[in-house]
Amino acid sequence: VIDSEVHPYEWQGILASPVTKGYRNKMEFSFGDEYKDGPLALGLHKKNSTYDIVQMDDCYIVNDDLNKIVKYTVQFCKEAGLPYYKKMQHEGLLRHLVIRRSATNGDLLVNLVTTTQNLAALDLDAYVKGLLELPLEGKIAGILHTENDSMADAVISDRTNLLYGTEYIYETVLGLQFKISPFSFFQTNTKSAERLYDRARSYVGDTKDAVIFDLYSGTGTIAQLLAPVAKKVIGVEIVEEAVDAARVNAELNGLDNCEFIAGDVLRVIDDIEDKPDFIVLDPPRDGINPKALLKIINYGVKELVYISCKPTSLARDLETLQEHGYFVTKACAVDQFPGTVHVETIIGLRRTDS
Repeated sequence: VIDSEVHPYEWQGILASPVTKGYRNKMEFSFGDEYKDGPLALGLHKKNSTYDIVQMDDCYIVNDDLNKIVKYTVQFCKEAGLPYYKKMQHEGLLRHLVIRRSATNGDLLVNLVTTTQNLAALDLDAYVKGLLELPLEGKIAGILHTENDSMADAVISDRTNLLYGTEYIYETVLGLQFKISPFSFFQTNTKSAERLYDRARSYVGDTKDAVIFDLYSGTGTIAQLLAPVAKKVIGVEIVEEAVDAARVNAELNGLDNCEFIAGDVLRVIDDIEDKPDFIVLDPPRDGINPKALLKIINYGVKELVYISCKPTSLARDLETLQEHGYFVTKACAVDQFPGTVHVETIIGLRRTDS
């Protein structure tokens, strides 16, 4: 994809994760059974299986507090004789357990997700009491119960009730504070994310008096890191809750030159009056909609930074960018997920004068 003879670029290698054990700050566990009609299990899907669940006992990539909460939860549900939700029959109660942990201070957010079928059989007060008695390294900041009667096999909130404490935790990244709610997107490896954002920020370079577009901005992490050295930063993100979180976090960090817009990049950028001097792209795994990419290219900014979580999508989009006059100046990878094949990639691009 990259014509290195015409435009040589600097390959900066792979930035290792500073932590390789217990690095994940969020886990989404599923209820089910390890084999048909087997005992209740709470863990992750068996590889290449839609239904079988591998019971999680001592997971290597999470802090041990999460292992303890999983063990307690599955034991509590077994003793109460609670059935898991069967996707094909659309019957049952237990669906997911979502746990978030702040890498900054060890605070925990526990969210039990169930249907509303025979909900009276679930003694939530007893469940909360048992959680608070666990010998944990960190502190449980909040316990929630989410009702989800959706057909989709995903954590969707029809209604979320706060059972104990608060419904958020805090993370600190490169000196900025971020408020994380139960459904917020946040990089799952906080310490490695600091390296990712620090390197991305260095790729942006001097932004004094510049208007920066942060497209696919999520909860606005990159936008807020750039805001102190820019005239204005505009973030665009399709997930409304992420936009709400970005606005809260910007206020939390005292940043008044950030604007966050909820909507599809393809449609929203036509209505933005400001014109960018620099664009940061951090799209989802499938990359950028081809029509949206052409609109981005038509701004004609001198430089771009593209952050990708899927190299094949990146390669496809780079072909289009190069066909329209951009070339790669530097690149690196960041290991956000030690022990897996996944990698984040940061690319710096510049537009040719001709």
